[in-house]
Amino acid sequence: MTPIFPGSKDAAGRRATLGVMGGGQLGRMFVHAAQRLGYFTAVLDPDAQSPAGLVSHHHIQTDYNDPAGLAQLADLCQAITTEFENVPAQALQTLAQTRPVAPGAAVVGIAQDRIEEKAHFAACADISGVTCAPYAVIETPAQLQAIQENRADLLPGILKTARMGYDGKGQVRVKTAHELAAAWAELGSVACVLEKMLPLTAECSVLVARGWDGQVVSYAPQRNVHVAGILAVTHAYEGAMPPALATSARDAAVAIAQHLGYVGMLCVEFFVVNDGSAHGGLVVNEMAPRPHNSGHYTLDACNASQFDLQVHAMAGLPLPQPRQHSPAIMLNLLGEVWFDASGQQREPDWQAVLSLPGTHLHLYGKAEARPGRKMGHLTITGPDVASVKTVARRAAGLLSLPGLDTI
Repeated sequence: MTPIFPGSKDAAGRRATLGVMGGGQLGRMFVHAAQRLGYFTAVLDPDAQSPAGLVSHHHIQTDYNDPAGLAQLADLCQAITTEFENVPAQALQTLAQTRPVAPGAAVVGIAQDRIEEKAHFAACADISGVTCAPYAVIETPAQLQAIQENRADLLPGILKTARMGYDGKGQVRVKTAHELAAAWAELGSVACVLEKMLPLTAECSVLVARGWDGQVVSYAPQRNVHVAGILAVTHAYEGAMPPALATSARDAAVAIAQHLGYVGMLCVEFFVVNDGSAHGGLVVNEMAPRPHNSGHYTLDACNASQFDLQVHAMAGLPLPQPRQHSPAIMLNLLGEVWFDASGQQREPDWQAVLSLPGTHLHLYGKAEARPGRKMGHLTITGPDVASVKTVARRAAGLLSLPGLDTI
């Protein structure tokens, strides 16, 4: 990989341009990071009002598999990334025929399929020191019957679709063999994974960046709180996780990235369970081949954000070692914030929220607020953990956010 330096020009005299597949908020923040360094940017997304497309130099408004759109993106850009894992892997493979693509199609394909993802976690357990929860694959009625008859140890469990599941979608909790059969039918009898429900005490994630040359840097693990399957609060400060668990999670995430030969920004999510196991209660849940919602605090609390590292990694630039300069709590802002208790739409009281010390508001430019839709986030930073928690509780109360009792 020959580095693509910001401000450089190609043989035709065009400015160095970085491309992203997907125009959501992660793409928008990637575009801002790339432009701040001096790159031109191009976004491929079918939505004319996509948050990233609205702020990019170029917006290619086509389907992700459109040959003409992919050819235009490849012609404009010197390197290309993705902002969400459900971009068709085949489209990334097509782009990779002529341009560096990070992360690559093969890795994104693994993250798109829970069956492949769990097989990968199991395969690298010896080097990562952490494995996933006990599970079984259900793709056929015969496999369903075999689990009903022979795998009572997996119940109660969570039935998850192998593909297209995120933010709690495509998941059903089941307690009995009968409920399992009904849930599989409810999900359309598609390929699924039945995962044993574990006694969770916490959830955490680790952000890792790996370059084309194998250089790896990472952030300290952050503790996450989910409500109804959607991230509500991220705690990012010293002491948010027990030191031994934090070290194990960080080492495991780096090992997973190395095992994949990954290039780009990777988030690995873990469960912390109270089961007395030899791995210290750490279980790998899933990975996201991109920046992650739980890493948004890095925009305001670190010397280099996860989006800065995404740009550096794909362009072949040196990876700065991230350093967190302030304790932080990140609060997700879903569409519910724009509605009062009676369901009437209204604007949140930003005057009161932004009057609080250390608040950093990030709205994603989405035209319509809907329940469950990620509209923005609020990061609170401060000189110490106690002051950050105090302000975060006040902000969460003003906005009627869930997860207040966990701050």
